Amino acid sequence: MTCHAGGAPRKRAIPSARRMAPIILMLWAQVWSLCMVPPMAVSPRLLLVCAVVLCALSMGLRQSFGLFLGPMTAFHGWTASAFALAIAAQVLLNGISQPICGNVADRFGGRTVLWGGWALYAVGLAIMAAATSLAVFYLGAALVLGIAVSAAGFPIVMAGLSRLLPPEMRGRATGLATAGSSFGQCSVVPIVQAGIDLFGWQGALYAMAGAAILAMPLALPLADRPHEGHFGPKHEGRPQGAAQALKEALSTSHFWCLFFGFFVCGLHVSFLTVHLPGFVASCGLHPSWGATSISIIGLFNIMGAMISGELSGRWRRRELLVFIYGARAVVMLTFHLGPKTEATLVLFSAAMGLLWLSTVPPTVGLVARRFGTQWLATIFGLVFLGHQIGGFTGASLAGLIWDRTGSYDRMWVIAILAGAFASLVNLPVRDPRTPVPARA
Repeated sequence: MTCHAGGAPRKRAIPSARRMAPIILMLWAQVWSLCMVPPMAVSPRLLLVCAVVLCALSMGLRQSFGLFLGPMTAFHGWTASAFALAIAAQVLLNGISQPICGNVADRFGGRTVLWGGWALYAVGLAIMAAATSLAVFYLGAALVLGIAVSAAGFPIVMAGLSRLLPPEMRGRATGLATAGSSFGQCSVVPIVQAGIDLFGWQGALYAMAGAAILAMPLALPLADRPHEGHFGPKHEGRPQGAAQALKEALSTSHFWCLFFGFFVCGLHVSFLTVHLPGFVASCGLHPSWGATSISIIGLFNIMGAMISGELSGRWRRRELLVFIYGARAVVMLTFHLGPKTEATLVLFSAAMGLLWLSTVPPTVGLVARRFGTQWLATIFGLVFLGHQIGGFTGASLAGLIWDRTGSYDRMWVIAILAGAFASLVNLPVRDPRTPVPARA
């Protein structure tokens, strides 16, 4: 057990933080010297490696916050709901700030935003480790990390890849980056848990802050600052501005089809991530099968994301999204109506893993093809906001249904119907075979 009471852990944390300070300052100096390197041409392979590692680390650290609920609440005497409120606020702030961070990336380049995001990641984690009150904890876990997750997350990375790579490589690149996020969920989370067991929760948080600083040089190849008139459409002979791009996107049905489709994706992901373990236990299976099912989903999502990335470069992305959402509805309907055994749970988890985040590569591709790449991070950030709103809805609505009925049956029906809706709502999306040409 890593939950301790008393003053001993607090006394050990202060000298460890002091020892970490000079190390972090030296690392920061090294990173700052690298930041002075001007943009240079890099090979697509190096670009992909850095992008995949950034996505893996970002998602892995983000998915690790729940590991600190037990030890931190026991140490400080906080309630679990107080801790969970900070993480929920972080998710919502992530969705709200994503378009803003995307717009900054579109104006100044993804590398600059990623540097700021990872710096905020380190600051937020350090604040979490040093917090002695809920107010300070909310400052770090909700406010700072909510913005950091947006600035250092995969939407910024994928927008940079889409600008730096030729169109024929974008599908594969976004698929690999999405697979990297799933790999981070499978690999980084156990490492963080091992760090908590070995060094305590405060030592693990400081180590995570150091890892965030070490991640900053990986953003060096993502020097994707757009050049005027090259990446996006033009308006009256001038490069299209952000306001014009947003007005055009928000006024088209294609954007809203993608938005509501991604809303359903977030609803599915949060519902299953938060409530599948409880549903498994309510069906009479051993509680350990809940964690096993989440792990299986993460493992198969690596394969599903890579397959989706490859198919995004070969198939029409609209048809791919229609298939993915429709397949989700069929898989959930089959599992809901079938017997709840270990075997059916494994099959369901594997099938959902293949369809889990496989929506990301075709969605990014459609946004790039339909609206251009000049303001890709901004527009995709708005689409991603729909995903986060859906995630908040799925987690909270399922909890409300369980509290009132003692069953998840109604939520399963809602999730199945939502999958069918998302499949149909993507049918009208325009999927041009070539990128949007410049308009004079």
